[in-house]
Amino acid sequence: MFRVKICGITSIQDAVVAAREGAEAIGLNFFPGSPRFVSLDQATQITRAIQTYSDFKPALVGIFVNAPVEEMVCAVEKVGLGWVQLHGDEPPGEILRLRETSNAGLQIIRAFRVAPGGLHTVLCYLEVCENRRCLPDAILFDAAVQGTFGGSGQRTAWDDAAAYVDQTGAAPLVLAGGLRPENVAEAIRTVRPWAVDTASGVEIQPRKKDPEKIRAFVAAAKSAFASISGESLYR
Repeated sequence: MFRVKICGITSIQDAVVAAREGAEAIGLNFFPGSPRFVSLDQATQITRAIQTYSDFKPALVGIFVNAPVEEMVCAVEKVGLGWVQLHGDEPPGEILRLRETSNAGLQIIRAFRVAPGGLHTVLCYLEVCENRRCLPDAILFDAAVQGTFGGSGQRTAWDDAAAYVDQTGAAPLVLAGGLRPENVAEAIRTVRPWAVDTASGVEIQPRKKDPEKIRAFVAAAKSAFASISGESLYR
């Protein structure tokens, strides 16, 4: 399991910078409606470059929104993804189908766009997953912004995220939504997530990352995780 994920990577240069700065995962967005969309060919070129130019090999996470299972499995096999992030409205059955269709080592993140006070919906979803024995390997909290599936740069409700960590250990929490180098340490100390995720928070503009912001984000996040390492991440 990773701790720091840089999402929305669209270029070899940004991928190599993220890897060299110690990001333990990078996100490749396969949703055509996203400004950070990459094709399978582009993603393959990016992942090959990481293998060539970086000693550190981050986990590869593919982001999908309501995509057919067959399409996701094709991307996993062609690009060499280790993780799939379901960022749409996928029901628990899609997790089950994806596991049955893909290789045994594939791990799954189920993302939720959580409006303030919306934790109950997440808990109900996970209860169904538990009953069907298809819990995701991790869940991700993103901000609920009308008309988007994520990447808005808006802050997630930290209170609800912290409440999830307090109430259940059903699946490790990845905190996203409005995280930047300036606030990621506070977010980690407040929520105590298992991992953090940023896209727009380390960008000059959509599709272009800022190397200095990546460096600062990774350093701040790792320092904050280290500061709470003696405490339980699930209070």
